[in-house]
Amino acid sequence: MEAVAIDTVWVVVAGCLVLFMQAGFAMLEVGFSRMKNAGAVMAKVLINMCLAFAVFWAIGFAIAFGDGGDFAGATGWFIELGNPDGVPSLAYSAADENTKWFFQATFAAVTLAIVWGSMLDRVRFGAYAPFAIVFVGLIYPVVVHWQWGGGWLYQHGYQDFAGSGVVHLCGATAAFAGAMIVGPRIGKFRDGKPVPIPGHSMPLAILGVLILWVGWQGFNAGSWLAAVGQDLGRVIVVTNLSGIFGVIGATIVARLLLGTLDIGMMGNGAIAGLGAIAGPCGFVAPWGGAVIGLVAGSVMVLVVLGVDRIRVDDPIGAVAGHGGGGSVGVLAPGFLTTPSAAELLGGREGLVYGGGLTQLGWQLVALGAIASFTFVTAWATFALIDRTMGLRAPEDAELQGLDIVEHGMYGYPERFIEVPGATPDDALPELAGAPAGAATAPRLEGES
Repeated sequence: MEAVAIDTVWVVVAGCLVLFMQAGFAMLEVGFSRMKNAGAVMAKVLINMCLAFAVFWAIGFAIAFGDGGDFAGATGWFIELGNPDGVPSLAYSAADENTKWFFQATFAAVTLAIVWGSMLDRVRFGAYAPFAIVFVGLIYPVVVHWQWGGGWLYQHGYQDFAGSGVVHLCGATAAFAGAMIVGPRIGKFRDGKPVPIPGHSMPLAILGVLILWVGWQGFNAGSWLAAVGQDLGRVIVVTNLSGIFGVIGATIVARLLLGTLDIGMMGNGAIAGLGAIAGPCGFVAPWGGAVIGLVAGSVMVLVVLGVDRIRVDDPIGAVAGHGGGGSVGVLAPGFLTTPSAAELLGGREGLVYGGGLTQLGWQLVALGAIASFTFVTAWATFALIDRTMGLRAPEDAELQGLDIVEHGMYGYPERFIEVPGATPDDALPELAGAPAGAATAPRLEGES
């Protein structure tokens, strides 16, 4: 019973760390957004987190982890309805069923959060709910079931300990589909070339990266769903080494290709390295974590440039950070899984250890299956939302800012309106003496 209590407490703590990643997404996204949309980002993060938990409680958990077949589960609705003994796919953990649900629900919320980062500054608030219901109620749980629910990828030995494919690739692929359908921000591309639209606060963005980094400790090490007898320390070590070398790789490649030490690229290098190590963190040696991070950070910069080249506007770099890093993490076990990890966790050892091509082949199959299924279903969902209720905010709302148009207030009110009690010296020069309530929404060059 003592071991059960320890395992349960650790899974709760790990789940809280993953839940805290929502604060990281909030700071990262608000930093990369424009000031006139800062409040809207906060509202978006909050409502999507709540929607994710509600939908995962009702149906997502059952489809992800319940019995039902190789493609999707069908037991455990509302956690316990019709399945009081819990879902067999998580029976290896001694933690109680409610604790397991909480931990997995935080993962669902993180995956949904990844999606919207690519569509900052231009999405209607009303579009969040229908997409969240489909994504957390169907798309993400089906992908989860293929692996963690005992589905067909798991049966063929696919290795994904904490979700490079299941979480990061899935979320980033949906983000890519959404960014394509919603279109670029006004003024982002001119004569076919990308125009930089900088976020309003790099300090907040990097604070978000650091909060996410802290949360990743629970994300990866918590995926044992146990503490007693598990090698938590090694997972923590490889996680941090990959994040560290992700920053180093992104810094070097950005300097070589862009001629500058780009702060945003450095931050996304950390995200790429941490996303890349999620899948292999239970399978690789510490040196493998360093290699994975270095490759992921480097690939991330290339993906950012590639996404710009095809005229897809991804303000936060979600496709590059989570998608590029996640893809590296999906393939990495095919090369770097140690013999001892393969024996303990299943699958086959990597090529570096003489394991042959079979494991790498199934990692490739998983990459293609997850990306294809997610892209098609997310594209269809976004297209339906766009054709019915509308996905993109009206042009005047985008120009004025979603804060005031959709939420009736600004995240930074003194930047845009005269606030009662503020002296003229406190206001910006252009607002000094302006009538109370007068709003100005400065436009970037290129906006009309």
